[in-house]
Amino acid sequence: MDRAPGTPRRGRRVWAGALVSALSLTLAGVGAGQASAADVNNAKNAGFEAGLSNWTCSANSGTTVSSPVHGGTAALKATPSGQDNARCSQTVAVKPDSTYRLSTWVQGGYAYLGVTGTGTTDVSTWTPDSAGWKQLSTSFTTGANTTSVTVYTHGWYGQAAYYADDLSVFGPDGGGGEEEPEVPGTPGGLGVSGTTSSSVSLAWNAVPGATGYTVYRDGTKVTAVSGTSATVTGLAADTSYSFQVAATNAAGESPKSAAVTARTKQKDDGGGSGDLPRHAVTGYWQNFDNGATVQRISDVPAQYDIIAVAFADATSTPGAVTFNLDTAGLNGYTVDRFKADVRAKQAAGKKVIISVGGEKGTVAVNDAASATAFANSVYALMQEYGFDGVDIDLENGLNATYMTQALRALSAKAGPSMILTMAPQTIDMQSTSNSYFRTALNVKDILTVVNMQYYNSGSMLGCDGKVYSQGSVDFLTALACIQLEGGLDPSQVGLGLPASTRGAGSGYVSPTVVNNALDCLTRGTNCGTFKPSKTYPSLRGAMTWSTNWDATAGNAWSNAVGPHVHALP
Repeated sequence: MDRAPGTPRRGRRVWAGALVSALSLTLAGVGAGQASAADVNNAKNAGFEAGLSNWTCSANSGTTVSSPVHGGTAALKATPSGQDNARCSQTVAVKPDSTYRLSTWVQGGYAYLGVTGTGTTDVSTWTPDSAGWKQLSTSFTTGANTTSVTVYTHGWYGQAAYYADDLSVFGPDGGGGEEEPEVPGTPGGLGVSGTTSSSVSLAWNAVPGATGYTVYRDGTKVTAVSGTSATVTGLAADTSYSFQVAATNAAGESPKSAAVTARTKQKDDGGGSGDLPRHAVTGYWQNFDNGATVQRISDVPAQYDIIAVAFADATSTPGAVTFNLDTAGLNGYTVDRFKADVRAKQAAGKKVIISVGGEKGTVAVNDAASATAFANSVYALMQEYGFDGVDIDLENGLNATYMTQALRALSAKAGPSMILTMAPQTIDMQSTSNSYFRTALNVKDILTVVNMQYYNSGSMLGCDGKVYSQGSVDFLTALACIQLEGGLDPSQVGLGLPASTRGAGSGYVSPTVVNNALDCLTRGTNCGTFKPSKTYPSLRGAMTWSTNWDATAGNAWSNAVGPHVHALP
């Protein structure tokens, strides 16, 4: 969400539409066949444990860091600058007429992986920015006279730094490569970090040399993850289960860990919906003065069912947040009056939650310690101010593994009535492989609603594979369809729009367009050229940034959209 009036978001959003057609090709090479047991990794210093030895990075763009790392103690960090895309490469010895599997793990900004000089067809693959480690993989075949190739990674012009680790060129030994890794050791420290009526969250210690982990329930494999935590879903309520975990890499799988037992909670209504209406309106309330109408919580119109207080503030402790009421900027609004207004809204049947993030939010939950700090600090704010839950509006990326861990730990503290909302940007929900989408699906059983921001985005892909322009009924319905068909329940999907032309850099549509999109999705009427294959009568509703900008425009948005949402089937 924007703190400043009419300020466009980061530059990467401007050309998102130019990338969407390529996005569908991004993962074409992922999941290439496994190398044979006799193959070796022909890359040298593949984990960057020896700094940049054997690697050359353009314009001095590369360095090695100790965090974040995927495996071992180091990883590559390469930063694009100006006309340089931070290309880091290595010449690798290979055998002629042979097939190799090229892969690496990446994190951060846009990241590319490729190979040249194959003597046949050079290949590459890429991924948009990723808050957590993601594997890129492809394969290539060498020519009859090819004895070496150049493998490379690079980012994209003007974008954030990318990280790469554990690169491999697996195939016949070309001479001088690294030996195939040994089977990793058995994970230790397996424990239960949270439970609901239908899921159990687990965490364990990292194992050196492991590239992934396999989770077993009662002796049967149920999921595989790259990090050191996982949530097993689809469980029966009030039932005991036994869990084990094993470490994996290219050499094989370790013995299973010692088992832990967890019992799911008794069944409740889940989803944190509490006594929310079937169809709800969410509005962000600004804890700052940026030119919009300054409000107290008591000034927020009754059409809003969920009021998201924007925003919590980061602290010096990674993952931890606090809340500082802007008393001076809000014309002397005191903490005691704020708390009383929150209680009054709740007495009127409304939910008031604390939003974490925003356009300038810098809260980072990237490991187990910061996940714990996040859960503990948000819960402390819920206790102090009476907030009903939390909104995740992290527009600068999130780590799906550890944000999932944090939210489950928070849910375990707050209980099943906790409200959990999210406000991802459009590009964050283009694919279920994106970190935001994965996080939403990971916590689906405790999730209230995802109010995606249908603004500041440019053109994007709809669920039918076509590109739609921002600011139309088709844009809203075809993008909502991705979430509706991608695993979220319709009751967990809302449409997020600016309340006025000043509320965002672009993407404002009239309330009539919002209402038409709601009708199209729930009733199959008032659609544009795109019409969903079915209707979703339980669609949750709509969201706006912000109640303050709505007030500046005479509450035109809430007066039109609010009654329409509440009258949906």
